[in-house]
Amino acid sequence: MTTHPAETVHDALRDEACDDTWWMPAPDDFAACALSSSARTVAEARRFTRATLEGWKLCAGVAEDAALVVSELVSNALRYGGGAGGKRGRGEALAALCPAWLALTRQGATVLCAVSDAGAGAPVVGPQDTLAESGRGLQIVDCLSDAWGWTPPDRSGKTVWATVSQRG
Repeated sequence: MTTHPAETVHDALRDEACDDTWWMPAPDDFAACALSSSARTVAEARRFTRATLEGWKLCAGVAEDAALVVSELVSNALRYGGGAGGKRGRGEALAALCPAWLALTRQGATVLCAVSDAGAGAPVVGPQDTLAESGRGLQIVDCLSDAWGWTPPDRSGKTVWATVSQRG
């Protein structure tokens, strides 16, 4: 299920709650890392995701699905995220060193994966083309996640998020 766009990334977990009360996860249920523009960044983001979810004692299926979702979100952030293009002054140097951020948070068996970048464009699911060499990332995210979406882009960029839960 795709949701477009969310007011905040927390809306994704709030929608997953079973009743009207919603809690913010404890600090050990949140992890974040800065992403560089290195060729190794996507692989490092997958390793970070797997290690974090393993530490949270989530099942291997959730960890693998989340790692693949993160892989696609990070790839898109680095490819289309705008980098330092929209930044001015001191923020430009920081954006060049850290063009995107990855955050993971957990509520029960549901993980919210969120990738923030400086881009001003909304994600676009491309048409299915079986012969294309690329363009399937958001289709993969849509298949593996319970829901996904993004925050409306503003001066600081946007966040694309997806929730992944244990199946069955």
